Formats: sequence, C-alpha cells, structure tokens
Amino acid sequence: MVAFIFSLVSVFSSPWQDQTNPILLADSVKRPPRAHQQLSDSTGRFLEVNRIFIVGNRITRDQIVLRELTLKTGDLIYSHDLPGVLEVDRKKLINTRLFNTVDIRTLELQPDRIDLLIDLNERWYTFPSPIFELSDRNFNEWWQNYNHDFSRVNYGLRLYQYNMRGRNETLRFIAQFGYTRRFGISYRVPYVDKKQRHGLQFDFDYTETKNLAYQTEDHKLVYKESDDMLRVARFGGITYTYRPSFYESHSFSVGYRSVTIDDSVRFWNPRYFDSESLSQQYGTMSYQFTSDHRDYVGYPLRGYYLNAIATKTGIYPSDDVEKLEATATFAAFFDFSKNFYLSNNTVGYWSTPDDVPYYNFGALGYQKQIVRGYEIYVIEGPQYILNKTTFKKRIFARTYHWGDMPISQFRHVPLSIYFKVYGDLGYVNNYPDYAVNGRLTNKVLTGIGAGFDIVGSYDAVLRFEYTLNGEKEHGFFFHLKKEF
Repeated sequence: MVAFIFSLVSVFSSPWQDQTNPILLADSVKRPPRAHQQLSDSTGRFLEVNRIFIVGNRITRDQIVLRELTLKTGDLIYSHDLPGVLEVDRKKLINTRLFNTVDIRTLELQPDRIDLLIDLNERWYTFPSPIFELSDRNFNEWWQNYNHDFSRVNYGLRLYQYNMRGRNETLRFIAQFGYTRRFGISYRVPYVDKKQRHGLQFDFDYTETKNLAYQTEDHKLVYKESDDMLRVARFGGITYTYRPSFYESHSFSVGYRSVTIDDSVRFWNPRYFDSESLSQQYGTMSYQFTSDHRDYVGYPLRGYYLNAIATKTGIYPSDDVEKLEATATFAAFFDFSKNFYLSNNTVGYWSTPDDVPYYNFGALGYQKQIVRGYEIYVIEGPQYILNKTTFKKRIFARTYHWGDMPISQFRHVPLSIYFKVYGDLGYVNNYPDYAVNGRLTNKVLTGIGAGFDIVGSYDAVLRFEYTLNGEKEHGFFFHLKKEF
C-alpha cells in the first residue's frame, strides 16, 4: 500500500510530463499557437516544420499517423525541445499497435526550417488464428482443479483483421466448438469524422454450452455436463467512442443480452437465475473513461493508466435483472534507472444490490483480477479491492533481425527478460447468506513471490511465477499475459 500511496502522489506531481514545453506536449490534438521568432536566444533557435514525410506505410493511411503527432506542418518548435517531442510522438505511434518500429528523423533545409521523416515498419495485420485452448479460467485452474484433462478444450478459428482499409479499423470473427460453442463478430471503427475524434463499434455474440459451471463450492467452480444445451446466450451492442486528446478517451455503450438455461440447471442450483425462471433478458448501458500515459501499452515500464467504468444492467421496465456496478483501475510505472522498475496497480469494484442471482455475481478471480497465488479460486462478492506491486530488474534485452524471413513484418524480433519479486493484497466482501463460499471472503488475501517475465514481439508476454499465498499454499504458476 505504501507503493500505491507513493504512486498517487507521483501522479499529481506529474513526473511523466515534460514541462519544458507545455504548449507542444499538452494532451490535446489541437494545433498549438505559433511562437514568435524573436523569442530565440543564443543557446537555441526556433524551427519551422516545413513538410512531414511518411514512408513504410504500405497499408496505413497518412491521416492515421498524422493524428498522433504533436507537430503539424507550419508549427514552430524550440530546437532544445524537439528531441523530447519527437520521442513522445514515436511512443504514441508505437502504442497504436500498428507498427513494429517507428523512427522519426529531422531533415534540416535551412537553419530555421526542417522536414520530418517518419519511417515505419508495419505489423502483420491479418491473423487467422486456430483455437485450441482450455475451457477453464486459466492454465493453473485446468492443471490443478481438473487434472489437466485434455478433453476440456475448445477448438475452432479466430480471424483478426487489424487496420482494415488502412484506417486502424478492426474486424474480429470467432467460430468456436468444443466445451463451449461460440460465434461472434465485432467491428471497430475508431474514427468516423474528419477530425478523428468520434468512433463506433458493433458487437454480436452467440454462445451455447453443454458443460456449465452451475455453482461454486469452496471457491472452486463446479461443472455439469449434458447431452443437451445447458445454457444459450445472445448479445448485441453498439459503442460510441470519443477521443478528444492524445491520451484520454470516453466510450458509451448500449446492448441487450438474452440468456436461457435448461431446466436441469435450475434443479442443480435454484439460485442460478431464480427459483422460477429459466431465462434472463435485459438491456445494458455503460460509460467508460480512460487516461493512458503508459510508455508502451504492451509491457509498460513508465507512466500511468487510469480507467473507470460504470455499468447499469436492466434499463427497461420489463428487464429481468437490475444491477449497478462500477470498477476503477489505477496503475503507475516507475523507472529507477539501471534497468530497475517498479509497478503498482489498484482495482476497486462495487455493485448493488447484494441479492442478485448466481449468474450475475461479481467475483475476484477472472482475467487479470487475481491475487497472485489464488489462481485456482473464484472469490465472489459485491465489492472487492485488489492491489498488486511488482519490482523488477531487466536482465536481458536484444532485438534480432531475421533477414531470411520472407515476410518483412516478422523480421523484427525483440526479446527481453525480467526477474521480478512481487506482493499482492486483496479483500472481498461476501454476499449475504452465502456461507458456502466464505472461507476467503471478509479477510485480507495476500500473495508474495518471485519469477520471470519474457517479453517478445506482437505484445507476447510469458510469465513464470512461484507464489506463496495467505493460506500457506505455494506453487508454480504460468500465465500468457502481462500481470495488469
């Protein structure tokens, strides 16, 4: 918690913002006012940006690149500030996840005029990805709770088409079979206006399963398998996004979900929906705010990240469920030099009312919201808080160039290895009358350990961790994603 308090203080003192030129580095896509030439002194001079050349973008449209730049044609910048501004812009372009490498150079035409040359190496944008994955929440749950049973797999195909039409649009399609059958499509258009601030996203999803986690016992999911479909879910939604600045974005989503269960599920757990119902239909509405100042979103080492989401389930009088929930996340990343780094992440979750059906429970234990050492548990409750702190040392970093690779997008192969130690804290309030899962609620959860992170290209992160939790349980844990 000390690290968390320190991170908050550091944010308000703005350690990640270069104060040497607040006009040019402001969090805005508006053009800065032109400076006056007479402000130059003997130690530097003002430079006018004459032209901006972009090379290497065989697919990406120029306007997608120009949108991320602080400098525009005709702007003036003080020569001492130029390197810092260009480095900030390089990181912004990397964080679009459209490019493997970005190099921004200046071409001096006259003592007071320059051109900018932006040299890009684009990523591979089409990924037809075969699905062969575990049906469980994570590798550790599958290995320990379900005896690494290879029949518990899903298979099929995911198709990711990034940067469609060169406009940073994304199409995702999934056709999945196995324990859970799922068919879905998502289409994201980040900008629908000339100023590139407003966007839309469309989502449709259909899921059916013959193997269902119908209840939780001692914080472990209990499954039933059947020849009949145990649950069928349908969802459709639309999201409006607004990105007024380089680092901040807003989104507003509306959707509708319909879920139907087999009568046997109601017999096994009358509280799954409620004792009388075999279905739920409800509308959803949510608002999300994000302020992202991380140096590299794939594996950040500097900066900070803030995200807040509020969701209302049940927006029509006929809806079967009514629930209000909010989640706030804050993460801070510190560079202590000599390849030492500290990161801290805090997540708070709150929901009301407390008497929702089992299907609508909130829980700690899904995706990245896990106290390390408790990977095999699901800890349900209407409110929880989680804090993760990691101290790491980079012990290896190198970028390989695979010259014989025929596909140029895969010739750039970065590889870094970090040794780390960490400590996590968590607390979950239990649902009323839910003593069957009360062993890990209403108490402080702790996890400490050490491990290695291996970071590769295309945001790939492999985590190898050995953790001791507050229950005196310890073991080796493996993850395929960054910790937060």
